[in-house]
Amino acid sequence: MNEQVVKPKLAPLDAEEFFSRSRARLGFDVPPGLIDPNIVPRTGDSGNDRMLEIVAREQPVRPAAVLIPVVDHPEPTVLLTQRTEHLSSHAGQIAFPGGKIDASDASPMDAALREADEEVGLKRDFIEPIGYLDVYGTAFGFRILPTVARVKPGFTLEINEYEVDDAFEVPLAFLMDPENHQIHTKEFRGMERSYYAMPFAERYIWGATAGILRVLYERIYLA
Repeated sequence: MNEQVVKPKLAPLDAEEFFSRSRARLGFDVPPGLIDPNIVPRTGDSGNDRMLEIVAREQPVRPAAVLIPVVDHPEPTVLLTQRTEHLSSHAGQIAFPGGKIDASDASPMDAALREADEEVGLKRDFIEPIGYLDVYGTAFGFRILPTVARVKPGFTLEINEYEVDDAFEVPLAFLMDPENHQIHTKEFRGMERSYYAMPFAERYIWGATAGILRVLYERIYLA
């Protein structure tokens, strides 16, 4: 089942307004739900929320961090990756740079910056972290804390071919247009739950990546 999310058409934000709103609405306080199994991230979808409650009881919390790299072009873009097909989880999917938070990471932001360097060679000198979005829970027990960041153009990527097949940019205006936010449904233990998809050309952006982009839209464009 596919549905198109019908929302009022909003004027696109230019780069200055997007980053200004992001700085005003985001911060670096780490939500306790990142590691506390008793705090279940809420999505507003009853099926998803019930799924996350079940997962929190059955699986250990797996804290993770991703970077949302918004490249400061005159028309901003978001840098995404295509994961390799042989990985044990989320093989072949579109993703943000990121991964699990290691004990040696000073913060979730530092984990996201480390992963961006390790996966695609995006250096910290080009990155201005702006703040965290809300914790995003998944059916695999991951609690993902995204860091929104401004990225200066001019970087050169060095892709880790073991983890990443490709890295590419998608216009922020496309990803933040609710007309491009599809809702799909699937079953989880007899319950119907939804997930977002944002197909772009030959790229199929869906699942946690699309869900996090939807959260970004709601926090920066609607809040």
